[in-house]
Amino acid sequence: MMPRFPLCPQGPEVSAIAYGLWRLAQDPEGSAPARVRAKIDACLEAGITTFDHADIYGGYTCEGLFGRALAEAPGLRDRMEIVTKCGINAVGPNRPGARVNHYDASAAAIARCVERSLRELRTDRIDLLLIHRPDWLTSAEDTARGLTAVVAAGKVRAVGVSNYSVHQSALLARFLGRAPATNQVEVSLLQMGAITDGTLDQCQAAGSRPMAWSPLAGGRLLSGEDPAAVRTRAELARIGAEYGVSAEQVALAWVAALPSGPQVVIGTNQLARIRAAAASAGLRLERQHWYELWTAAQGRSVP
Repeated sequence: MMPRFPLCPQGPEVSAIAYGLWRLAQDPEGSAPARVRAKIDACLEAGITTFDHADIYGGYTCEGLFGRALAEAPGLRDRMEIVTKCGINAVGPNRPGARVNHYDASAAAIARCVERSLRELRTDRIDLLLIHRPDWLTSAEDTARGLTAVVAAGKVRAVGVSNYSVHQSALLARFLGRAPATNQVEVSLLQMGAITDGTLDQCQAAGSRPMAWSPLAGGRLLSGEDPAAVRTRAELARIGAEYGVSAEQVALAWVAALPSGPQVVIGTNQLARIRAAAASAGLRLERQHWYELWTAAQGRSVP
């Protein structure tokens, strides 16, 4: 059974693995409601109930694709937690007026983004809203004001951040009056910065769980030809054989083993890989196996 836990003391409760929708519009089999529904069903059947969006995904189209599927089966909404992110403005046809890629985490922008996400997702509430990336031109006080307002309006249940540094998260917490519900950051065998720079330690101290995006290093762990990827993939395969699981499942379990207890965010359009990823939630790596993988990824022994 898929483990569940609250992201922070105030919630929301989520599944140990989240399904990331950033590639939803890139599915070779299309993005019609029936195809999106097939992926939703595969997740729910496997115990994955958290769906991770961002307004920018698919050139600002993925929320709408997901919403079309929900509209055809409204009862699904109560079986899931919807996470979405806001704050990135990228040049493109769906962001008229954007001359340059930029960030906007002002209170006014947060309010606009929430209204759009609710409309696109065809829902009356967002379970968790994250500021996608720090906005260097908006004060933490203004961002906190915007986040507090959408929660007070009943449109958002919990708020957090994504890709925030330790200091940025602490500053926002000062004006929110509490730590963000989570910090969604990149964590994998080939991206360990959050392990060593204090980000995951900060989550532990606050009693919140991070969300770990790109746990397969954007696919490098499975197909990359750089030395670190090749070394690590060989160890993943060897250790996977000892447990009777795939290299991919071992890579996900490596991230999940961190003491901050991350929610691991997967992203695939293949139903079989969704089911296999869900099975990894029950895999517990022996300590020395974890460190053997660390050693392979780093190309050196621990000090």
